[in-house]
Amino acid sequence: MVDDETIQSVRELRARDFSAKEIARSLGMRPAVAAEIVRKLAAERDIAGTDGELAGCLISAGWSTGLSIAGHPDWRDPGGDEGTDGLVTVLLARRRRHRRAVTVCVYLVDVYCLGVKNAMGPDNMEDRALRRLTDRVFSAYNAPAVPAPIELVREIVLGAVEYAHGLGLAPHPDFERARAHLGPWKEPSTITFGRDGKPTYVEGPHDDPGHILATLRRTVGRKGFHYTVALDPDELRMAS
Repeated sequence: MVDDETIQSVRELRARDFSAKEIARSLGMRPAVAAEIVRKLAAERDIAGTDGELAGCLISAGWSTGLSIAGHPDWRDPGGDEGTDGLVTVLLARRRRHRRAVTVCVYLVDVYCLGVKNAMGPDNMEDRALRRLTDRVFSAYNAPAVPAPIELVREIVLGAVEYAHGLGLAPHPDFERARAHLGPWKEPSTITFGRDGKPTYVEGPHDDPGHILATLRRTVGRKGFHYTVALDPDELRMAS
């Protein structure tokens, strides 16, 4: 099985016009494996339609809470929803030329620690279904979603993935399929991730906090991050 890091390396080499054979030589893999990855990435690009016109690019209000951004005064955040523990939702819809349907991806991003916690798409849908989906995915926030430039969305999603990777944490498995919808991105990010620059983990309902905390201790040390996890009452009694 090919890991996410290898697939990302293939994607980057393809962006530089490397052939499948050149990729295989560069990464030390069998040509057949490289060719298969190249075919899958090409199919994803076709599904995602990254050359399509943007039909919707939305981000949850309060996305910048705890972050610092360099050189982009135009990336304004109305705020109004700062109690989300660094969870940012992004919805990106594209319309291919001469097609009525749009192609949509949704990303749930932990900008303080974990990167992409969940991803959906690319899925094709009519405009009415897109409106229903938009209402649903942003319903957990107290403030309405706000339009965002595609450059900001790329920085938030792909920059957070890179940040989490540096902490030893991989994105949700469904992210790989939704990655191509964002289009090309040139790192490093102009956003400083983590809560006020420090990794901050807040336990979610589907997390494995033991694994995440152990990974953070290994990569940044015990004092290198903040965390909030649920405490089992039985464990509390045993510790007292």
